[in-house]
Amino acid sequence: MPKRLIDLTAEQNEFVEKAVASVEHQNASEVIRDALRVLQRVRREDALKLKFLSAQIKAGTDAFERGEFVDVHDADLDGYLDGLAAPALMRPR
Repeated sequence: MPKRLIDLTAEQNEFVEKAVASVEHQNASEVIRDALRVLQRVRREDALKLKFLSAQIKAGTDAFERGEFVDVHDADLDGYLDGLAAPALMRPR
Protein backbone atom coordinates (compact mmCIF):
# COMPACT_ATOMS: atom_id res chain seq x y z
CA MET A 1 0.00 0.00 0.00
CA PRO A 2 1.41 3.47 -0.85
CA LYS A 3 2.54 5.51 2.12
CA ARG A 4 2.00 9.22 2.71
CA LEU A 5 3.28 11.62 5.33
CA ILE A 6 0.51 14.04 6.32
CA ASP A 7 0.32 16.96 8.71
CA LEU A 8 -2.75 17.29 10.93
CA THR A 9 -3.97 20.14 13.05
CA ALA A 10 -4.11 19.50 16.78
CA GLU A 11 -7.89 19.18 16.52
CA GLN A 12 -7.67 16.66 13.68
CA ASN A 13 -5.04 14.64 15.54
CA GLU A 14 -7.23 14.57 18.63
CA PHE A 15 -10.15 13.35 16.54
CA VAL A 16 -8.03 10.55 15.07
CA GLU A 17 -6.79 9.53 18.50
CA LYS A 18 -10.32 9.46 19.93
CA ALA A 19 -11.56 7.36 16.99
CA VAL A 20 -8.80 4.82 17.60
CA ALA A 21 -9.26 4.87 21.40
CA SER A 22 -13.00 4.28 21.08
CA VAL A 23 -12.30 1.12 19.04
CA GLU A 24 -14.09 2.55 15.99
CA HIS A 25 -10.88 1.94 14.07
CA GLN A 26 -7.80 -0.15 14.76
CA ASN A 27 -5.30 2.56 13.89
CA ALA A 28 -4.85 6.07 12.52
CA SER A 29 -4.54 4.81 8.94
CA GLU A 30 -8.03 3.30 9.12
CA VAL A 31 -9.42 6.59 10.40
CA ILE A 32 -7.85 8.52 7.53
CA ARG A 33 -8.98 5.97 4.92
CA ASP A 34 -12.52 6.14 6.33
CA ALA A 35 -12.43 9.94 6.19
CA LEU A 36 -11.26 9.81 2.57
CA ARG A 37 -14.11 7.43 1.67
CA VAL A 38 -16.57 9.92 3.15
CA LEU A 39 -14.95 12.76 1.20
CA GLN A 40 -15.17 10.73 -2.01
CA ARG A 41 -18.85 9.96 -1.37
CA VAL A 42 -19.62 13.63 -0.67
CA ARG A 43 -17.88 14.69 -3.88
CA ARG A 44 -19.84 12.10 -5.92
CA GLU A 45 -23.09 13.29 -4.33
CA ASP A 46 -22.18 16.93 -5.04
CA ALA A 47 -21.46 16.07 -8.68
CA LEU A 48 -24.85 14.36 -8.99
CA LYS A 49 -26.59 17.35 -7.39
CA LEU A 50 -24.84 19.71 -9.78
CA LYS A 51 -25.83 17.56 -12.76
CA PHE A 52 -29.46 17.51 -11.54
CA LEU A 53 -29.51 21.28 -10.96
CA SER A 54 -27.99 21.92 -14.38
CA ALA A 55 -30.70 19.80 -15.99
CA GLN A 56 -33.38 21.68 -14.05
CA ILE A 57 -31.94 25.04 -15.11
CA LYS A 58 -31.89 23.90 -18.74
CA ALA A 59 -35.48 22.67 -18.49
CA GLY A 60 -36.53 25.99 -16.98
CA THR A 61 -34.67 28.00 -19.59
CA ASP A 62 -36.15 25.92 -22.40
CA ALA A 63 -39.66 26.36 -20.97
CA PHE A 64 -39.11 30.11 -20.66
CA GLU A 65 -37.96 30.33 -24.28
CA ARG A 66 -41.13 28.47 -25.35
CA GLY A 67 -43.18 31.03 -23.42
CA GLU A 68 -44.19 28.52 -20.76
CA PHE A 69 -43.96 30.67 -17.65
CA VAL A 70 -46.12 32.54 -15.19
CA ASP A 71 -45.58 36.26 -14.69
CA VAL A 72 -45.78 36.98 -10.95
CA HIS A 73 -45.69 40.53 -9.60
CA ASP A 74 -43.60 41.32 -6.52
CA ALA A 75 -46.67 41.83 -4.36
CA ASP A 76 -47.97 38.37 -5.25
CA LEU A 77 -44.68 36.49 -4.95
CA ASP A 78 -45.12 35.16 -1.39
CA GLY A 79 -48.58 33.79 -2.16
CA TYR A 80 -47.37 32.21 -5.39
CA LEU A 81 -44.43 30.51 -3.66
CA ASP A 82 -46.68 29.29 -0.83
CA GLY A 83 -48.94 27.74 -3.44
CA LEU A 84 -45.98 25.90 -4.98
CA ALA A 85 -44.76 24.62 -1.62
CA ALA A 86 -48.17 23.51 -0.32
CA PRO A 87 -48.63 20.52 -2.67
CA ALA A 88 -45.09 19.30 -1.88
CA LEU A 89 -45.84 19.42 1.84
CA MET A 90 -49.02 17.38 1.38
CA ARG A 91 -47.38 14.54 -0.58
CA PRO A 92 -47.19 11.23 1.25
CA ARG A 93 -43.68 10.01 2.04
